[in-house]
Amino acid sequence: MSALQAPSPEIVVVGCSAGGLSALHVLLGGLSKPLAVPMVVVCHSGSEDMRVFCELLKSRSGLPVQEAEERLLPEPGRIYVAPSGYHLLLERDHRFALSVDPRVAFSRPSIDVLFESAAEVWRQGVLAVLLTGANADGAEGCAKVRRAGGTVVVQDPDTAQVPMMPAAALELAGADHCLPLPEISLLLESLCS
Repeated sequence: MSALQAPSPEIVVVGCSAGGLSALHVLLGGLSKPLAVPMVVVCHSGSEDMRVFCELLKSRSGLPVQEAEERLLPEPGRIYVAPSGYHLLLERDHRFALSVDPRVAFSRPSIDVLFESAAEVWRQGVLAVLLTGANADGAEGCAKVRRAGGTVVVQDPDTAQVPMMPAAALELAGADHCLPLPEISLLLESLCS
């Protein structure tokens, strides 16, 4: 499918781990305005108090950032961050669900869990973004997004603070776009306009 034929994303899901807060500052700070779709973020390196983490992202980007809550329906233009200690999933009715199921790739919240649930619900309408990190969480999720017809953007490992996560995703799933971090914001704006 060419870029001209690809459907517009209906949701953006983002995963990161070690170095994630700095990467999210660059990603969100590079957006000139809120996206026309919801953005949902899993960051392993978030603090235990996710309200503080959300406030840091909001203050740096000027964008509306909040913690995701059970049964909340994500709205366009807003950024939702997975709460600490819970897997964050997207249900068939497009609402959030929280789970205390076992850790995946040593993590809860897990990027794979978010990406895979989004792929099941939105299929080709998912745009998944995988950034810096120190494990392989997200690789399986990226593969599932691509199999469902969605789009995967992976940070160029050479530009990642910790390259293991994006490198694992590229090896397992490949990517539709592999870019240095500062270029990802422009791509998101272009794809979600």
